[in-house]
Amino acid sequence: MHKKQVWIGELTGTHFNEVWVGIGDQGLVAVSLYDGRERFAEEVRQLTGIVPEYDPEHLVGITNQLQEYFAGERQVFDMQIDWSVMTPFQQAALKQVVAIEYGRIVTYGDIAKTLGKPNASRAVGRANATNPMPIVIPCHRVLGSDGKLHGYGGPGGLETKAWLLRLEGSWLI
Repeated sequence: MHKKQVWIGELTGTHFNEVWVGIGDQGLVAVSLYDGRERFAEEVRQLTGIVPEYDPEHLVGITNQLQEYFAGERQVFDMQIDWSVMTPFQQAALKQVVAIEYGRIVTYGDIAKTLGKPNASRAVGRANATNPMPIVIPCHRVLGSDGKLHGYGGPGGLETKAWLLRLEGSWLI
């Protein structure tokens, strides 16, 4: 029987101090813009039930793609996502988010309507707030129904959300 494994490592030299990444046998499990190594390892353990191993070599593919994104050289990520670390509703909502094109924006209500749950804007907002893979699952591209920036759990909050949208050339920012 194959023992499941999860590896973590960090990317440095970006707009953010460190970007932590976790990947397992089934794909990407977590991205963090603010956690230190111990806190991120615990977050990954809680998501996967597996104590991660620090091994940046397993993460070269994703860290290279993130570096390209932050340099404005990548618009689409090419990696498998391990959706099993999310609830069924999170999966449904965040699969809609991952489909939002680079530089585009939608509202929480737009996603709720797409899911056939037009009154679920707040639930979509919660799914975005608990997104374990920001940047790769671009929750920064989702706005309130008033077209304004609402909530961003990463460091710098709304300033970071605005910075990411500007990086992507969004017309809004």
